[in-house]
Amino acid sequence: MSLQFDTRPAAYAVIIRDQRLLMAYWKQDGKEGWTLPGGGLDVGEHPVDGCRREVFEETGYEARIDRMLGVDVGHWPGEARDGSGRDFQALRLVYEATVVGGELTHEIDGSTTHAAWIPLEDIVKLNRVSLVDIALRLYRDRPADGKPAPEAS
Repeated sequence: MSLQFDTRPAAYAVIIRDQRLLMAYWKQDGKEGWTLPGGGLDVGEHPVDGCRREVFEETGYEARIDRMLGVDVGHWPGEARDGSGRDFQALRLVYEATVVGGELTHEIDGSTTHAAWIPLEDIVKLNRVSLVDIALRLYRDRPADGKPAPEAS
């Protein structure tokens, strides 16, 4: 018998400018923390288009997707969004991107409350989702296979 689970494909952007990372503050279902701009893909939406759309919705910036950095898989047992008790899996495509237009604004009626440019040296002090550290390792290491290296002990 196979395990029943829900999978959500999503795309996120690592945007670094002047030693600052563009981040969005996520708050949903009693959980919160700093994350990368990005999120779930619409049905039939290409991940590059979804990443650009999400960056714009959450930050007000238009982004150019420069290259794929890798893919992360998140797994949360029993946390399917429909309340079924099935496992939830996130398939997170991580891209390097550049701001090409727009101005910093905050998402209204979304899963993020505000966005900001955070100095890279301050990120370790933040309440952040695990994706942030994984994406920064992908950005730093640029693995040929796109799989993030395990976190160093």
